[in-house]
Amino acid sequence: MDVATGLVQLTGLVQTIYARVSERHGLTPVQAKLLCVLLDGPRGMADLAHCFGVEKAALTGLMDRAEKRGLAQRSPVPGDRRALQVTLTDEGHQAATAFHAEVSAELGHLIAPLADDDREHFRSTMAGIIARCRTSSASSRR
Repeated sequence: MDVATGLVQLTGLVQTIYARVSERHGLTPVQAKLLCVLLDGPRGMADLAHCFGVEKAALTGLMDRAEKRGLAQRSPVPGDRRALQVTLTDEGHQAATAFHAEVSAELGHLIAPLADDDREHFRSTMAGIIARCRTSSASSRR
Protein backbone atom coordinates (compact mmCIF):
# COMPACT_ATOMS: atom_id res chain seq x y z
CA MET A 1 0.00 0.00 0.00
CA ASP A 2 1.36 3.45 -0.86
CA VAL A 3 1.42 6.29 1.68
CA ALA A 4 -1.48 8.22 0.13
CA THR A 5 -3.75 5.19 0.16
CA GLY A 6 -2.77 4.40 3.72
CA LEU A 7 -3.43 7.94 4.91
CA VAL A 8 -6.82 8.04 3.18
CA GLN A 9 -7.80 4.71 4.77
CA LEU A 10 -6.52 5.82 8.18
CA THR A 11 -8.49 9.06 7.83
CA GLY A 12 -11.62 7.02 7.16
CA LEU A 13 -11.04 4.90 10.28
CA VAL A 14 -10.49 7.99 12.43
CA GLN A 15 -13.56 9.76 11.04
CA THR A 16 -15.72 6.68 11.65
CA ILE A 17 -14.60 6.46 15.28
CA TYR A 18 -15.02 10.21 15.77
CA ALA A 19 -18.56 10.13 14.32
CA ARG A 20 -19.55 7.09 16.40
CA VAL A 21 -18.32 8.66 19.66
CA SER A 22 -19.91 12.02 18.73
CA GLU A 23 -23.25 10.29 18.24
CA ARG A 24 -22.97 8.53 21.61
CA HIS A 25 -22.52 11.95 23.20
CA GLY A 26 -25.45 13.49 21.32
CA LEU A 27 -23.15 15.67 19.22
CA THR A 28 -22.45 16.06 15.55
CA PRO A 29 -18.79 15.62 14.61
CA VAL A 30 -18.54 19.37 13.95
CA GLN A 31 -20.03 20.19 17.38
CA ALA A 32 -17.57 17.77 18.98
CA LYS A 33 -14.67 19.47 17.18
CA LEU A 34 -15.89 22.88 18.35
CA LEU A 35 -16.03 21.70 21.96
CA CYS A 36 -12.57 20.13 21.78
CA VAL A 37 -11.06 23.27 20.21
CA LEU A 38 -12.61 25.38 22.99
CA LEU A 39 -11.14 23.12 25.69
CA ASP A 40 -7.90 25.07 25.13
CA GLY A 41 -9.68 28.30 26.11
CA PRO A 42 -11.72 31.09 24.52
CA ARG A 43 -11.29 31.67 20.81
CA GLY A 44 -12.36 34.51 18.58
CA MET A 45 -15.00 33.91 15.93
CA ALA A 46 -12.51 34.76 13.15
CA ASP A 47 -9.99 32.31 14.60
CA LEU A 48 -12.63 29.58 14.82
CA ALA A 49 -13.76 30.25 11.26
CA HIS A 50 -10.17 29.78 10.09
CA CYS A 51 -9.81 26.62 12.21
CA PHE A 52 -12.91 25.15 10.57
CA GLY A 53 -12.05 26.44 7.11
CA VAL A 54 -15.28 28.41 6.75
CA GLU A 55 -16.36 32.04 6.58
CA LYS A 56 -17.46 33.69 9.82
CA ALA A 57 -21.05 33.73 8.57
CA ALA A 58 -21.03 29.93 8.23
CA LEU A 59 -19.75 29.58 11.78
CA THR A 60 -22.69 31.60 13.09
CA GLY A 61 -25.14 28.71 12.55
CA LEU A 62 -22.90 26.29 14.42
CA MET A 63 -22.58 28.77 17.27
CA ASP A 64 -26.34 29.41 17.33
CA ARG A 65 -26.95 25.68 17.82
CA ALA A 66 -24.19 25.35 20.44
CA GLU A 67 -25.61 28.28 22.41
CA LYS A 68 -29.17 26.95 22.14
CA ARG A 69 -27.95 23.65 23.68
CA GLY A 70 -26.11 25.54 26.43
CA LEU A 71 -22.68 24.25 25.35
CA ALA A 72 -20.93 27.50 24.41
CA GLN A 73 -21.46 31.22 24.56
CA ARG A 74 -20.36 34.26 22.63
CA SER A 75 -19.27 37.41 24.41
CA PRO A 76 -17.73 40.73 23.39
CA VAL A 77 -13.96 41.06 23.29
CA PRO A 78 -12.88 43.82 25.68
CA GLY A 79 -11.53 46.76 23.70
CA ASP A 80 -13.00 45.61 20.36
CA ARG A 81 -16.73 46.27 20.02
CA ARG A 82 -17.03 44.32 16.77
CA ALA A 83 -15.23 41.14 17.84
CA LEU A 84 -16.75 38.19 19.68
CA GLN A 85 -15.04 35.43 21.56
CA VAL A 86 -16.45 31.98 22.21
CA THR A 87 -16.15 30.10 25.48
CA LEU A 88 -17.49 26.83 26.79
CA THR A 89 -20.23 26.89 29.39
CA ASP A 90 -19.88 24.58 32.39
CA GLU A 91 -22.13 22.08 30.59
CA GLY A 92 -20.07 22.46 27.43
CA HIS A 93 -16.84 21.90 29.34
CA GLN A 94 -18.23 18.70 30.87
CA ALA A 95 -19.44 17.49 27.46
CA ALA A 96 -16.10 18.34 25.83
CA THR A 97 -14.09 16.62 28.54
CA ALA A 98 -16.22 13.47 28.40
CA PHE A 99 -16.15 13.34 24.59
CA HIS A 100 -12.40 13.98 24.42
CA ALA A 101 -11.65 11.25 26.95
CA GLU A 102 -13.76 8.67 25.14
CA VAL A 103 -12.57 9.50 21.62
CA SER A 104 -8.95 9.52 22.83
CA ALA A 105 -9.38 6.05 24.32
CA GLU A 106 -11.03 4.70 21.17
CA LEU A 107 -8.40 6.21 18.87
CA GLY A 108 -5.70 4.88 21.17
CA HIS A 109 -6.90 1.37 20.32
CA LEU A 110 -5.71 1.94 16.73
CA ILE A 111 -2.06 2.12 17.81
CA ALA A 112 -2.22 0.03 20.98
CA PRO A 113 -0.78 -3.07 19.23
CA LEU A 114 2.39 -1.15 18.32
CA ALA A 115 5.54 -1.61 20.39
CA ASP A 116 6.37 1.39 22.61
CA ASP A 117 9.18 2.57 20.32
CA ASP A 118 6.98 2.28 17.23
CA ARG A 119 4.13 4.13 18.97
CA GLU A 120 6.52 6.97 19.95
CA HIS A 121 7.95 7.09 16.42
CA PHE A 122 4.42 7.30 14.98
CA ARG A 123 3.50 10.05 17.46
CA SER A 124 6.60 12.16 16.77
CA THR A 125 6.34 11.73 12.99
CA MET A 126 2.66 12.71 13.08
CA ALA A 127 3.44 15.75 15.29
CA GLY A 128 6.16 16.82 12.85
CA ILE A 129 3.84 16.60 9.86
CA ILE A 130 1.15 18.60 11.67
CA ALA A 131 3.64 21.26 12.81
CA ARG A 132 5.04 21.68 9.29
CA CYS A 133 1.56 22.01 7.82
CA ARG A 134 0.52 24.60 10.41
CA THR A 135 3.69 26.57 9.85
CA SER A 136 3.20 26.43 6.08
CA SER A 137 -0.45 27.44 6.44
CA ALA A 138 0.42 30.37 8.72
CA SER A 139 3.09 31.57 6.26
CA SER A 140 0.68 31.47 3.33
CA ARG A 141 -1.88 33.62 5.20
CA ARG A 142 0.61 36.49 5.67
